Amino acid sequence: MLDLIKKYRVFLLTGAALLAALAFYSLSLRDKEHASGFERVVLNVFSPVHNVGAGVGDFFSTVWNDYIDLVDVRTENKQLREAVKTLNSRVIENREAVRENERLRMLLDLKAIQRAPSVAAMVIGEDSSPWFKTLVINRGSVDGLQEGMPVVAANGVVGQVVKVAAGSSRVLLLTDNASGIASVVQRSRARGVVKGKGGSLCSLEFSLRDEDVKVGDVVVTSGIGGIFPKGLVVGEVTMVKKGEYGIFQTINVRPAVNMAKLEEVLVLLQKAP
Repeated sequence: MLDLIKKYRVFLLTGAALLAALAFYSLSLRDKEHASGFERVVLNVFSPVHNVGAGVGDFFSTVWNDYIDLVDVRTENKQLREAVKTLNSRVIENREAVRENERLRMLLDLKAIQRAPSVAAMVIGEDSSPWFKTLVINRGSVDGLQEGMPVVAANGVVGQVVKVAAGSSRVLLLTDNASGIASVVQRSRARGVVKGKGGSLCSLEFSLRDEDVKVGDVVVTSGIGGIFPKGLVVGEVTMVKKGEYGIFQTINVRPAVNMAKLEEVLVLLQKAP
């Protein structure tokens, strides 16, 4: 026992001193109006400890409040991002509606100047195989469509109806190799037949070498054959080549209608006689 006391005598003496100091301090608290010298010593000794404790408490309180604020900010940012996505979606929808209205207005203007009755249709499919260039529209025999009827858009000629079902039809495009439309150069009245070359180009065939055709000339339907009304825009001349031999010249024509971006068309309810 004595060995144990000797071994820890420093700690025991320190603990006893602290207990005695605290006991004395407690007794001195009876005089609440004046602090004794011992009280001032104790306060001076333990005030740094109190300050550290208070600082640590304030630190953790600040950290916790900052964490709560950060969680609120993240939640608010997520809500704002969702709101922005919703607004962007509405803006895109509104823009699409405006563009569709513009296209339909142009189609209605075209319909108003056509003598023949017509039916508006939407493009619902396409076939761009190496052999055929066709579109599928959402109008058919129940709407009065028949094979051979011309199909146009606001910018010009699209093609011709080749197959008709009850509620849909297939349209052979102007750019298809099997397509041929009697046409005329608007400026010089040079005649020819616009034939598809595949891809997005056509050619004006059977135009004589001495005919006046220049790059930039507008090609329109001639009305010959009775399929397409006279004066519909077919395209623009992009290349003219006159060879040394032969009676015809080589003329490339870019269609007025961009077939790859076509969404609405007008079917003219007339057939070749």
